[in-house]
Amino acid sequence: MAEPTRPPAAGPRRALAGRVRGGLVLRRVVRFAISLAVLLVASFGMIHLIPGDPVRASLGPAAPVELVEARREALGLDQPILSQLVSYVRHVLGGDFGTSFLSGEPVGDVIAARLPNTLALALSATVVALLAAVPLGMWAAIRTENGRNRGTEVTFTSATGATVAVPEFLYSIALVTVFAIGLGWLPPAGKAGPESYLLPIAALAIAPMAMIARISRVETLRELGTDYIRLARAKRLPTARLYLRHVLPNTLTATLTVGGLLLTGLIAGSVLVEYVFAWPGLGLRVVESITQKDYPVAQGVILVYGAIVLVVNLLVDLLLGLLDPTSALKET
Repeated sequence: MAEPTRPPAAGPRRALAGRVRGGLVLRRVVRFAISLAVLLVASFGMIHLIPGDPVRASLGPAAPVELVEARREALGLDQPILSQLVSYVRHVLGGDFGTSFLSGEPVGDVIAARLPNTLALALSATVVALLAAVPLGMWAAIRTENGRNRGTEVTFTSATGATVAVPEFLYSIALVTVFAIGLGWLPPAGKAGPESYLLPIAALAIAPMAMIARISRVETLRELGTDYIRLARAKRLPTARLYLRHVLPNTLTATLTVGGLLLTGLIAGSVLVEYVFAWPGLGLRVVESITQKDYPVAQGVILVYGAIVLVVNLLVDLLLGLLDPTSALKET
């Protein structure tokens, strides 16, 4: 008589899962390090491709040639481009982002003063987009389940698709025109109290809200078609309990993943919004530094933007991979 088959021991399974997770973390960290190195070189190269002389721009067109040459030598801009790159990377790795050509401030101080304003704007816009989009997407899914209310489905998909296609700076201009200039309800620019947050947050949140609502609708429709939801309905579970305790938690995984990646997009996409609203964040500062040929500030801000995007992507990637280690096996 054949012996019954025994299930695999828990120890080997845990060991395999541990190796998979360890390999996943290692690959992600190596990929992050390579991306960071590329970002360092790219931030240096992009700024130096901008035409114009930053020293002449900072000293003015009437500055003597001797003063311009002395300033260029003091800043190391008379060195070969490769030497400048090596010096730039060495200083950045040591935590020194340089000094502003125009104001003489350390770039690290400029970033430290401006970064909280940019993060506050991006985080607030992300929260607003999620809080508005998830209920909207669930409502649209419930209304259009099993092909019902075709008109609602067409309206929802058309409206959200068109909303996603409009750039943030156009929303910024429209909001200023209507609510600040036309109605006079809100300040048109600057940071002066809680009400000054409303228009910039709205300009940043409108398009992401529409995108997340579309994702939320798709995820909700998928959940509504599962066997356990049909069983819950057959048991006549209360509607609120069905949607809030069973459908909502299972739709949030993909939605929150997109929300985490969305945060990086909002941080990078806030540049033009900050410029329109004269918001004292990194976006406004990087525009000013590029137009004024202030290389160190522009490089530092671009590097911080890119590093934030890479770090958030790394954290989201690791979280998803650790929650589902089988996905890592597909990469090997």
